[in-house]
Formats: sequence, structure tokens, C-alpha cells
Amino acid sequence: NIMGKSPEDLFKEFEGVQSKRFLSGDVKYHLGFASWHKTPKEEVRLALAFNPSHLETVDPVVEGAVRAKQDCFTENPHSKVVPVLIHGDSAFCGQGVVMETFALSQTRYYGTGGTIHIVINNQIGYTTDKKEDNRSSLYCTDIAKVVEAPVLHVNGDDPEAVIRVAGLAMDYRMMFNKDVVIDLVCYRRQGHNEADEPSGTQPLMYSVIKQLPTTRAIYAEKLEKEGVVTKAQADEMAKAYRD
Repeated sequence: NIMGKSPEDLFKEFEGVQSKRFLSGDVKYHLGFASWHKTPKEEVRLALAFNPSHLETVDPVVEGAVRAKQDCFTENPHSKVVPVLIHGDSAFCGQGVVMETFALSQTRYYGTGGTIHIVINNQIGYTTDKKEDNRSSLYCTDIAKVVEAPVLHVNGDDPEAVIRVAGLAMDYRMMFNKDVVIDLVCYRRQGHNEADEPSGTQPLMYSVIKQLPTTRAIYAEKLEKEGVVTKAQADEMAKAYRD
């Protein structure tokens, strides 16, 4: 979740102890970060863009940064740098900058060889959880059809399916150099943020959500039934991770 950022630095930022040069006045989890990550083959650089409180405004900024990096390579530039955009469901269908970014995605001077779009579809849209009040299309991802991008709808409570779909999306992007969308159908356990009480605006939805076991609990139970792990082992893994 924090890309290897030092928890000490993270907590200092939340307490307001940081360089005065970088005091933007924005919420702390809109700050960018970059780090190296080891994979079985080599190290990969992950760069998270600084994202202001204007949701999809960052999309063309990321594409521009990726294109600038790709232009530094003479051979297979699209295979060297891959843009990944994470969207909210209502912002994805409701903000014009998303369509504008799609419209430039296959152009010669702005294209980046395909973007992987991950839509965190928590079906909430701040206070609008009914499709007929939120958009005119069947799915929030239908805007991707303007470039005929495939949309992979997946249940966020099925981790193995999510991993399979992520691999499929990456394969598609690397083979065809075109955009691909993952519609991650899930829900928000808390409200707009960790301190928000969502029942004030969506009492019916959250009366259901409060009864649901977490994704980890569902997956642990599945693995237990398959004889992969025992409940004690699963609980120990969770405890070890938190420690």
C-alpha cells in the first residue's frame, strides 16, 4: 500500500512535520512517491504521481510523464515504461478529462503504447449508489468503448481472479500496445475516508456492508476448506503482517 515508503516519514507527514518547501496544503495521501522493487527477473521502478484533490486531473499528467520517459529510449520504448491509472467509478464515467485522455491514447505524439486502467468500483459515487442517479450507461466503464478497449469485470472479493485478470491486462497491453480496463467490483468498508461515518448518507447500503466478512476472511476460509492452510496458520499470517 505504501510502496516501501518509511512509515516514520509517513507518520511525520500526517503530523505536519515536513519540509516547508513541500507544504501543499493537500491531504497527505495525495502526495507522490517513487521506489525500486525487486521482481524475480530484475528491479522495477514504481513512480506514484502527486495527485491533487481533483480526481482525474492527474491522468494526462501521468501520460505526459510516461511519454517523456519513453522518448528517452530508441528501442521498444513502450515496453520500458507502462502507465497505470487508478480511477474511482463515478469519476471515471463523470469527468470529461477521462474521455479526453482516451481520445489521445492512440495518437502519434501523445500515445504511450497503452494504459492499464484500474477502476476501483465501490459503487458509491460519494452519495449516489443507484446507477439511474449516477450515469446513463449500463457500466461505469462504458466510456472506454470510444477506443474499443477491453473491459475486464472482476469480483474484488476473489483475490485469485483479480491476480489472473491483472496478468491478462498486462499481457494484452504489452502485446497490442492499447488501453485495457479492469473494473474491480468492490465496496468501501469505511466512508469517504477512515474517519467518515457513511451511514448518514447511505444507511441501507452500509447496513449490508457491516454484515460482510472482509476479503481476507473470505479467502482464508476458502483456503481452509481446500486444505491449503489451517485457521490458526491464516490468523498467524495476519498477525505477523501487522507486527
